Amino acid sequence: MMDILIQAIGYIGVLLFIFSYQIKSNRALFFCQILGSALFCLQFFLLNALSGCLNLMVILFRNGLLMWYDKYAWVRWKGWIAILSAVCIVILAFTWKGAISLLPFAALIASNVGYWTNNAQKIRLSNLACASPCWLIYDILVGSWGGVLNESITLGSILLSIYRYGWKAMGDPDSEFQKR
Repeated sequence: MMDILIQAIGYIGVLLFIFSYQIKSNRALFFCQILGSALFCLQFFLLNALSGCLNLMVILFRNGLLMWYDKYAWVRWKGWIAILSAVCIVILAFTWKGAISLLPFAALIASNVGYWTNNAQKIRLSNLACASPCWLIYDILVGSWGGVLNESITLGSILLSIYRYGWKAMGDPDSEFQKR
């Protein structure tokens, strides 16, 4: 029964992430993703996957910051990448369980760099090339089936957006993709 509850938590997280992509406001999108990440954080805790759990706590903080990206200059400060990366290194050291611990670490570092570029192309590239594949493998290894579904949907969604809008358009600083 407990296993069903743990997996249900992840599937509810998936629904929140799917819903988040249907919201026009970036602040509301980040808030919805914070809720989804919080559920995955709880699921990883219950699965005794502490490396993923603690890295998701950093994502909760990061997305909380990003909700205010347009409003406050201090949020746009690139130094946040170094601070969040340092926190990730500490998490990695304290939750080390072998190479598996490197997966959420690498995912978070890549996505932090991508998100602070404020460039749709680089955000998608960081997620497509590193963050989502790392989380997908981690989810498989720790048994988060909702996480596997979530990352599979994310990878498909990124590829679909590249097909629909074109890779070059996402990198153009004057395109609609650069507006938050």
